[in-house]
Amino acid sequence: MSVTVEQLLALPGLEKATLEGDGTTVIDSVSLDSSAVTAGGLFAALPGTRTHGAQYAAQAQASAILSDAAGRDILQAAGESRPLLIVDDIRAVLGTIAAEVYGHPTDELTVIGITGTSGKTTTSYLLETGLLHAGYSVGLIGTTGTRINRESVPTKLTTPEAPKLQELFALMRDKGVTHVVMEVSSHALSLGRVQGTRFAAAGFSNLSQDHLDFHPTMEDYFDAKALLFDGPGAAERAVICVDDSWGERMAERARAHRLPTDTVTTKQAGEETSEITARQLGVEPTGAQQVRFDFAAGLRERADRESLEFCLPMPGEFNIANAALATGLAAAVGVEVPAFVEGMSEVAVPGRMERIDRGQDFIAVVDYAHKPAAIAAVLDTLRTQLGETGRIGVVVGAGGDRDSAKRPIMGRNAAERADLVVVTDDNPRTEDPAIIRAAVLDGAREGANAASRAVDVREEGSRAAAIDVAVAWAGPGDAVIVVGKGHEVGQIIGTETHHFDDREELARALEEKQAGTLGA
Repeated sequence: MSVTVEQLLALPGLEKATLEGDGTTVIDSVSLDSSAVTAGGLFAALPGTRTHGAQYAAQAQASAILSDAAGRDILQAAGESRPLLIVDDIRAVLGTIAAEVYGHPTDELTVIGITGTSGKTTTSYLLETGLLHAGYSVGLIGTTGTRINRESVPTKLTTPEAPKLQELFALMRDKGVTHVVMEVSSHALSLGRVQGTRFAAAGFSNLSQDHLDFHPTMEDYFDAKALLFDGPGAAERAVICVDDSWGERMAERARAHRLPTDTVTTKQAGEETSEITARQLGVEPTGAQQVRFDFAAGLRERADRESLEFCLPMPGEFNIANAALATGLAAAVGVEVPAFVEGMSEVAVPGRMERIDRGQDFIAVVDYAHKPAAIAAVLDTLRTQLGETGRIGVVVGAGGDRDSAKRPIMGRNAAERADLVVVTDDNPRTEDPAIIRAAVLDGAREGANAASRAVDVREEGSRAAAIDVAVAWAGPGDAVIVVGKGHEVGQIIGTETHHFDDREELARALEEKQAGTLGA
C-alpha cells in the first residue's frame, strides 16, 4: 500500500496539521528508527527525554518527515528540503497514519487484545493454542515475542510501537493469518501504540501493583487499562475476569460503553455466577488440573452445552482464571468453544510455572512472576502441591530502573510463604544492585519475623550462585522456584545485556547436584 503525504492530511486528528514541501510524495512505510527507515518511508521524529528525533533526520533515507513544532525548527535550521508533516502531538496521530499507510490491515484480521497486570502471556498462549487447534491461522504478539503459526518474527517490545505494529499486522494479513492474539500493555495504551488497530474483542485479567514508575497512582494505571474498553478505538466486545474488585469496576465501564450482550464476565466458583464460572475439580501430581466451565445463558448457545470439563496442563488456580478468560474471548469472536477448549489441554507457556526435571527428588520451577501479587500466587500454588513436610525455597530479585515501591512487598510476600528466601539480582540495569537487594531484603526480613515458622533469608548477588544455594538446600519432597525472569535469556547490568537463562542455570545446578559436584 502507498499514499501521498497530502492524503495523510485528510485523516482524523490531522485537521490542524501543516504540510511543508511536496505533498505528492508517495509514502509506503513508517518508522521511528532513523537508521531503519528506507526510501519511500516516513520518518517519525519524536521528542525524547534527552534529544529530539529530528536531530537524526539527516541520516534517515526517508522520503518525508513527521514531526512537531520543535522538530520543525531543528529541521529547518539544518536546511531540510524533504516534505515535512507537522502536528501538535506526534503520538496522537502516529497509529492512524501507520494504519493508513499499511492499508488498515486489522480490518481484515480478527484481533484479540489482552490487558491486565498478570496472566497476559499465559492467556495469549492459551488462545493461540486453542485457535490453532480449532483450525485458524494465528499471529501472536507479546512479551515472549511475535509469532505467526508458532514461527518467530523479530520484535522488541511487548506491544510494538504503532508503525511496527501496523507493519506486523500487514505481514500477518499477507501471510493468510485470520486471528491475531496480542498483549496490550498500559504503556502501549497510554502512548497510543495501538491507535489505528481494530480490536474484535479485548480481555482483562486482573490488576495489582506494578509500573508505578510510569503511572503515578493505581487509579491512573487502571484508567490506562480501561482505554481498551471505553476509550477511542475500544474493542467491539469485552471479556472481563471479575475475580477482583478491579475486574468488577472494569466490567461496569465496559458495559457502559457497549451493548450489555457484548460484555462477558468470567469468575472462579463462588456465590455469584458470570457468563463463565470456572471450577477446579482436582489436581494431578504433575500439577495439571481438572477443570469445569459452567456457561450461563449468554454463552450457553455458543458453547453448545451448559458445562464442559477438560484437563489444564498447568498448575495454579490463577491459570484456571486465565483459561476462562481465553475461552470467553474465543467465544466472543465466534470460535467453536468445545474445539477451542480441547486445544487448551495441549498448552505450554515458556517460563510460566515451567518445571525443570533432571531426575531430582524435589520440584524445580522457573516462573516470570516479578510483581508482588504474582509471587504470592505462584508460591501459594507450590504449597498446594507439596505434602505436609515439603518446604519451599525461592530465589527472588527486583528489576532496576522500575517501580521501587514494590521491592519490599515482593520480599515480604516471598518470606510469608517460603522456608528459604534467597535475595539476588534480577536486571539491575543502571541502579546499584546492592541497593535493590537491600529493599527486597527489608521486606523479606519483615515477612520472616511475622511468619509462624522459621524462615531462612539469605543474600547472594550472583544469580547463578543464588540458584545453586537454593538447589543445594532442597531435599526430597521440597520445591525450589526461581522467579522474576521466566523466559528471558539475558540479564541487563548497566546498559549491557549478558546471556543468562534461569532455566539453563537451574538445570545446570540440578545436574551438578545429581553428580555431586555442585559448589565444587
